[in-house]
Amino acid sequence: MKSTVTIHRDFTIARIDDRLYAAFIEHMGRAIYGGIYEPDHPTANAHGFRQDVLELVRGLNIPAIRYPGGNFVSAYKWEDGIGPREDRPVRLDLAWRSKETNQVGINDFAVWAKDAGIEMMLAVNLGTRGIEDARNFVEYCNHPSGTYWSDLRRSHGVADPYGVKMWCLGNEMDGPWQIGHMEAKEYGRLADETSKAVKAFGGGIETVVCGSSNDEMPSYPDWERQVLEECYENVDYISLHKYFGNSSRDTLNYFAKIEETGRYIQSIGGVIDYVKAKKRAKNDIYICFDEWNVWYHNREEDSKNWHSWDWPEAPALLEEDYNLEDAIFVGGLLNEFIRRSDRVKIACIAQLVNVIAPIRTKTGGPAWATTIYYPYQFASLYGRGTALNVAVDSPQYNAHVAQDVNYLDVAAVLAPDGKSITVFAINRHLEEEMDVNMALHGFGDLTVIDHQVMGGDASKARIANTADQPDLVIPRKGDKLSVDGGELTGRLPAFSYSVIRLAVG
Repeated sequence: MKSTVTIHRDFTIARIDDRLYAAFIEHMGRAIYGGIYEPDHPTANAHGFRQDVLELVRGLNIPAIRYPGGNFVSAYKWEDGIGPREDRPVRLDLAWRSKETNQVGINDFAVWAKDAGIEMMLAVNLGTRGIEDARNFVEYCNHPSGTYWSDLRRSHGVADPYGVKMWCLGNEMDGPWQIGHMEAKEYGRLADETSKAVKAFGGGIETVVCGSSNDEMPSYPDWERQVLEECYENVDYISLHKYFGNSSRDTLNYFAKIEETGRYIQSIGGVIDYVKAKKRAKNDIYICFDEWNVWYHNREEDSKNWHSWDWPEAPALLEEDYNLEDAIFVGGLLNEFIRRSDRVKIACIAQLVNVIAPIRTKTGGPAWATTIYYPYQFASLYGRGTALNVAVDSPQYNAHVAQDVNYLDVAAVLAPDGKSITVFAINRHLEEEMDVNMALHGFGDLTVIDHQVMGGDASKARIANTADQPDLVIPRKGDKLSVDGGELTGRLPAFSYSVIRLAVG
């Protein structure tokens, strides 16, 4: 197969917000307890956080992290997680039918986030609570001193405010499963008033209003319209969620779900534009795709478990064994976020540790990177800067979820300093190599800095990394590409994800 690609330095999409590579962690399963926090683990620091996990997290260069939920947040009392640990109450978490010990709360998580070099993005409970509790939470976190909540924080040993700028107004409020589920207009009014209240604290606070839980919801996309008509002028982002799977074992249809996601983003972009025009608004609203990942390997079994078990503490839940196919898919989804970076400014992989995560752990044992860790890492490290338009002429295929899908999937990013360009390329064909001729205009002479490849053999699509064999699926050095002046040529292996880094001039 042969494909041609054209990229020009002057033909750009948008400046990529670093938060496109954000993450999400919830009080769910073993994400917190047994994930980032395990006081008895040999690597635990004085605060009880696993340093082996923290090392893997640092390797991802995550800019921001959404916390503490998720479905969990819709019945959460943030006050339960502050003060002396021995005084914190144990609660029943109705979302995941488990016990929450509250041994990790906002101040503890802030310590971990600071050690990891990650900015916090906090969610408030708009399910069982409302404006007053959200206001108190912001005051506790952000006000310096001299008030009840700020002085309470100081009494807990935190003298300086956190200055949290990103606040999520509830979670999946369109979902009937959500505690405190509301109709769109009702939620839009509450979100509007809550956003105005928390922004009154100043400090450049940004708010995220709940959009659709997925694009198959009966209320989609009218939910977005109704919500934004109530709060457009007072919020900054609208959230989208979507999870992916390949239960049918149809790999090409699985990969085509990237195109489906692009339509999802495009549709909500249209709703945003419509509401802005209708309201004659001056401000712009962007998309925060704050839950995305592959989730299907254990989904049916997990659903049976959490609906029947007897309130366990930090049970194993949604611990997916990601394979090579999933890694290639995640690379494609990140490519789509890059291509849609004019609309999508924030995106959070859900979740970070153990629960549908790029990092897994064994209690008392090792931590390891799953297969999806690597495309996420490459995008986070080298996908920052300016997204470039990419013209691709490639053989195509048809799938159930999309037609005319390119076998070659390409995204390209010019580094902030303009001295390098990174090309993320996927050959979706299961059997044939892809001969590629890539013309790169306006960059001058180019030099290949690095070429990393994952995949190359579809017969190994189901191989996953494990605690005993953590390096079964990892990137390897590529050797089939060369560059002459402004032209990159060579072959991409079948069923593969490649990261090609080029020095400019």
